[in-house]
Amino acid sequence: MNVLYLLFSFVVIFMISVKIYLLKKSLKEIINQLAEKLSADTNTLIDVSSGDEDICRLASCLNEQLKILRHEYIRCRQGDTELKNAVTNISHDLRTPLTAISSYLDLAESSPENSEKYIKIIRERTESLNRLTDELFRYSVITSPEYDNTAESVVINSVLEESILSYYAVLQEHGIIPDIDITENPVIRNISRQSLSRVFANLLNNAVKYSDGDLRIAMTDDGIITFSNKSAYLNKVQTERLFDRFYTVETAGKSTGLGLSIARILTEQMNGRISAEYVDGRIVIRIVLYSKTP
Repeated sequence: MNVLYLLFSFVVIFMISVKIYLLKKSLKEIINQLAEKLSADTNTLIDVSSGDEDICRLASCLNEQLKILRHEYIRCRQGDTELKNAVTNISHDLRTPLTAISSYLDLAESSPENSEKYIKIIRERTESLNRLTDELFRYSVITSPEYDNTAESVVINSVLEESILSYYAVLQEHGIIPDIDITENPVIRNISRQSLSRVFANLLNNAVKYSDGDLRIAMTDDGIITFSNKSAYLNKVQTERLFDRFYTVETAGKSTGLGLSIARILTEQMNGRISAEYVDGRIVIRIVLYSKTP
């Protein structure tokens, strides 16, 4: 009996020892691979040779966290690149009118007889600076966590009509007579009226910059609003980039590149969706405002 008991004890101890060895081996694999994944720019995940259920579960949990960490890393890297590009673009946009203002001030001082002409140009450049700083301020406000976009019951038809009316004189100055087709049935959404007005204003301003002289504005009972116009200034690739921060088209000399980016952010904050496409020579910007979160 003693011999059998000792033999059984030995077998049990041996099996436990093997189990502990395999667990330690698997843990070392996990530790080494985790260090490698954290230090290298790779999408590969941790792989273990052990079939132990708890070890496999540990590896699976770590892989999920690695995926999240990888996603955040890519997002931060993209954000860093966007920030550098934004600083470059802002510096260029500020430097250009400032350089012109400085140059025309020198000309005004050296040629008093032409000072009136130079002052007019200086005023135009100053207005350009004002537009840029105003858009930068608006962008910083709407992306701030403290931005107040309190929702209320809003009749979208009314806000759209008011926005068109307020821009009508500007559109006429640019030879644009809008073709308007808005449903007579009230379309009501629980959203921010202020944000919606800003979105419509930015889209109308975009039409002023890029339209060849026409503008169609339509709205359906489902809360789908469409702004479309012919444009020889843009192509498909440029249209797809219209919502990028600070993206401008060379022909839009008075553009800051923030208007449509602001429109996109505000639309998404209202649980809506905004898109742009280039179809048969026309820019088509479509907004969908959902009655519920999609």
